[in-house]
Amino acid sequence: MKRLRGWLFGLCCATLPLATPALSDTLKIVVPFAAGGPVDQLARVLASELGPQLNADVIVDDRGGAGGAIGSEFVARATPDGTTMLLASMGSQVLSPILKPPTTYDAVKSFEPVMLVASIPSLLVVNQQLGVGTMKDLIAKAKQEKLTYGSAGPGTTMNIAVEMLNAAAGVKITHVPYRGAAPAINDLLGGHVDMLNADLPVLLPLVKAGSVKALALFARERTPLLPDLPTTKELGLPSVVMESWYGAFLPAGTPPQVRDKIERALFAVIALPAVKQRFADNGMHGTLGHEAFAARLKQDFATWPDTIKTLGITGE
Repeated sequence: MKRLRGWLFGLCCATLPLATPALSDTLKIVVPFAAGGPVDQLARVLASELGPQLNADVIVDDRGGAGGAIGSEFVARATPDGTTMLLASMGSQVLSPILKPPTTYDAVKSFEPVMLVASIPSLLVVNQQLGVGTMKDLIAKAKQEKLTYGSAGPGTTMNIAVEMLNAAAGVKITHVPYRGAAPAINDLLGGHVDMLNADLPVLLPLVKAGSVKALALFARERTPLLPDLPTTKELGLPSVVMESWYGAFLPAGTPPQVRDKIERALFAVIALPAVKQRFADNGMHGTLGHEAFAARLKQDFATWPDTIKTLGITGE
């Protein structure tokens, strides 16, 4: 009888599905940028709501530097057990590795995509002293005068976006690189550079306050936050599109069950009314699960190298 019970117990255990691995009581969200930027702000919104979803303490760890490579390397080398997650941008996770391939990790193979949390359109703004009100005016002025634009540095989305405009419009607006978006914006407000392109959430408060003039959304569709602002597609510049994204990654080798549990928790957080409103207020949209995000990454790594090479952009 004892042998029969043991056999039956073994049979029952064999037919049960494997349990989802338990997560640690702490999840660290690594942001590969300095504190206070848009990715850091998003990480803190997610962290405050992820804790109850995962029954864990969720902390944000800012590890900026080297265009995002320092934070990315930290996560690439982390134990793949669901305790360390990277929240990165298209710039740090795709563009920077294309321009300057990392030597200590692989930008594709070292990570497990979890979610494209949100996509964000960018817009071109000019300082009020420039005296232009439309993209047509700007292009005409750029063909007659030497104009400048600021960026967070060579190879950033801010740099690539305006070089796309230069190529499409047949102008040569001069690049003035800075050590980050904040000093570039400060010099724009001070009249030291004529224009710049940046993510919508970064520039929207300045546009609303009248501190800068928005000329075009570098996107295919308008945003309800600036319903009267035309897109580059509408303005006859369909190739001039710069829509960044913020995405979540785990170290490669993380068990699928752990990835799926974190993905479900992120979807639950984004569905919360307060978080949905926060996303809407910042023009953030287009959340994708891990499979669709992996497909988007494959497309980005296939198309951006040629674009960057054609524009003659380097990371130096």
